[in-house]
Amino acid sequence: MKKLDQFILKAFIGPFVAILLVVIFILMMQFLWVYIDELVGKGLGLKVILEFMLWGGCTTLPLCLPLATLLASMMTVGQMAENNELMAIKAAGISLARVFLPLMASAMVISVAAFFVSNNLVPKAYNEIYTLRDDIGKTKNEIKIPAGTFYDGIDGYILRVGSQDKDTRMMYHVMVYDHTSGKGNTSLTLADSAMMKMSKRKDYLTFTLYSGANYSENNVRKYRDTTWQLQHIDFDRQQLIIPLQNYSFEKSDSSRFGDQAKAMKIGQLAPERDSLRRETVRAYERHYASMRVGTNFSLPRQLDTASRAGVDERRDFSDPSFLRWKDREKEIHAYEKAKGKAERLSSDLKSKAGEVYDYYYRLRRTDIEYLKKFAQALACLLLFFIGAPLGALIRKGGLGASAIVSALFFVLYWVVDISGTKLARDGAASAGVGVFISAFVLAPIGAFLTYKSVKDATLFDSDRISTWWRKVKSLVERFFRQKRIVFMGTPEFAVASLDALVKARYKVVGVVTVADKPMGRGLKVQESAVKKYAVEHGIPVLQPLKLKDPEFLEALAAWKADLFVVVAFRMLPEEVWGMPKLGTFNLHAALLPQYRGAAPINWAIINGEKMTGVTTFMLDHNIDTGGIILRHEYRMAPDETAGSLHDALMGIGAELVVETTEGIFQHNVETRVQRSFIQGSEELHSAPKLTKENTRIDWSRPAAGIYNLVRGLSPYPAAWTTFVRGDEVVECKVFFGRVVDKVAEAVPPGTIASDGKTYLRVATGHGWFEVTDLQLAGKKRMAVADFLRGWREPESWKAV
Repeated sequence: MKKLDQFILKAFIGPFVAILLVVIFILMMQFLWVYIDELVGKGLGLKVILEFMLWGGCTTLPLCLPLATLLASMMTVGQMAENNELMAIKAAGISLARVFLPLMASAMVISVAAFFVSNNLVPKAYNEIYTLRDDIGKTKNEIKIPAGTFYDGIDGYILRVGSQDKDTRMMYHVMVYDHTSGKGNTSLTLADSAMMKMSKRKDYLTFTLYSGANYSENNVRKYRDTTWQLQHIDFDRQQLIIPLQNYSFEKSDSSRFGDQAKAMKIGQLAPERDSLRRETVRAYERHYASMRVGTNFSLPRQLDTASRAGVDERRDFSDPSFLRWKDREKEIHAYEKAKGKAERLSSDLKSKAGEVYDYYYRLRRTDIEYLKKFAQALACLLLFFIGAPLGALIRKGGLGASAIVSALFFVLYWVVDISGTKLARDGAASAGVGVFISAFVLAPIGAFLTYKSVKDATLFDSDRISTWWRKVKSLVERFFRQKRIVFMGTPEFAVASLDALVKARYKVVGVVTVADKPMGRGLKVQESAVKKYAVEHGIPVLQPLKLKDPEFLEALAAWKADLFVVVAFRMLPEEVWGMPKLGTFNLHAALLPQYRGAAPINWAIINGEKMTGVTTFMLDHNIDTGGIILRHEYRMAPDETAGSLHDALMGIGAELVVETTEGIFQHNVETRVQRSFIQGSEELHSAPKLTKENTRIDWSRPAAGIYNLVRGLSPYPAAWTTFVRGDEVVECKVFFGRVVDKVAEAVPPGTIASDGKTYLRVATGHGWFEVTDLQLAGKKRMAVADFLRGWREPESWKAV
């Protein structure tokens, strides 16, 4: 043997033995954990438990050897590659195939050893395991009498102990019911205290009772004397001997489980297979003969083709009387008779099929165990041809990357193996296919990896993969960008989102907006902001008066949209939002589930919120309740108005619409129910439609609340109030102001204070509110200084 071979073998054998022992220990612990319930409480000695674990460890060897071979070969070659030893060997003119040669020889030796382990050691281990489990199962649990309860763990006796001293083991207030006679509670022993001692062989139990009494009844009545005899004996000390059975573990002969398939060697399995095949064929023939000559057939000779040779079975089907019954009662009787025979035949078939299935099942089990002894040995060799090439390709040794990669391949082998075995056991696949399916899977992988490593080729060409991925991504994006979108919106707030979609090169095939309406004093027809944008960019527009109009629905469906995007539009009926295959999502100018409704921007400021944002969600039957897709927060400035917040959220919302659209097209978004965003006892606020009533200033409120109301309604529709002086009433809109840190003492809310030049203050329920920007009815908007120039004696007025 050359020094190179010795070097490689030394590097391989050490890790192989170490890994094998570690894996055996791990699987042995798992084996112990599975059967721990059967061992606890039996009073078993350490020798019995160790023997049980030893044989259990032996049964895991067919699983441990392939894993150890895989991991050790990968670690050995990977360590050599990581330390550049493999490079030095190749530089010396030695090929990788030559390096694999001693390892291949070791893998073949391990495979041969695995075969003999599976054929000789494992059947013996299973035989011993079956025997030990049976013997342990027959061993009764240790006698532990709990205090305060009736204990029936001893055959023929029921005991009750009031209490027990843990140090001296003395039991107090003892009751012993003797049921050995089988006549009920006819014998009772009471004792103040007692000591219990079990013999070394656990074949009898000695109860030493102190200061007690025996009570016994004969429980026999005579014809003339119906009284029962009672015997009462007091004692100071009494011994009660109770015989025990099966409290001591006794190992029996293990040969009685030798007929189990897992406990057989190949020399035993081969004749067993032949015998089962013969029995299966005989059972089939026997059942067929039984069915053929049975009473279920009225004329069993009809099944015999030889007996019907030369018989003319031609019938004149044109005869009207053919197969017609002349007597209804005979017809009914014939049908009932046929039904009864059919039911009996079905029952017989099921019974005989069950017996034949049992033969087939035993035959499949035997075939599987016979072939597994070869398959498990072959797995060691195949996993070597995966582990060694992988070590050379990944160039990593140790228990890091090697352990992870090898574990993945071993899990693949294990899952395929147990799946194939189950299919074969259930009869869904033949025994050969089920047992060797793991080899069919591993062999191509091993051949591919070995070829790659011997040819010094990289396992994965990152540059080629990157190029391929870029091409695929480009094609996918180009394909997805052809998805058809219909946009629905009306005001300027929605134009930003539509513009963002167009600029992102999405295919917006149409726009739905409100119908043109006459507005203003001249009743000039006005178009919505969304319509103006759509017309400028050549996008078709629909302006339905009713969203359920059949003509509108037909025109909308003709666009064949994949997705509807809704921003600041009307509530859609299900006939509309349920039309596209990817659904319909809406942009809401608040952080749902807060501020559901028509005016979320205004009410967020009116309620004094510091944080708001935008939300995209899928539409459903209710208003603003659908599953949330994305949210984007926005922190408001202390002097934020509805106008400035509108502009800020308009830009943020446009970006969120594009992001949501891309996510939906890429199938890379998930919706979350809105209640998942509610934190604890957080109160939900609504955003109802703004009306004349809820936009009026109530001067009895604190100045801070009025300040929020003014900001939340500025510039549109604007908070309003009325100035009253006698019979004069003037309506005024307030666009902005500020809170004055001055307490209005004993001043009624609505009282006006002004210097007539620079400021106009109104008393509130708490503090003063200074108006800085306002507009009288029929006048233009102006600053307070301009307003005061034309408004004389302001303090004579009152705000209502």
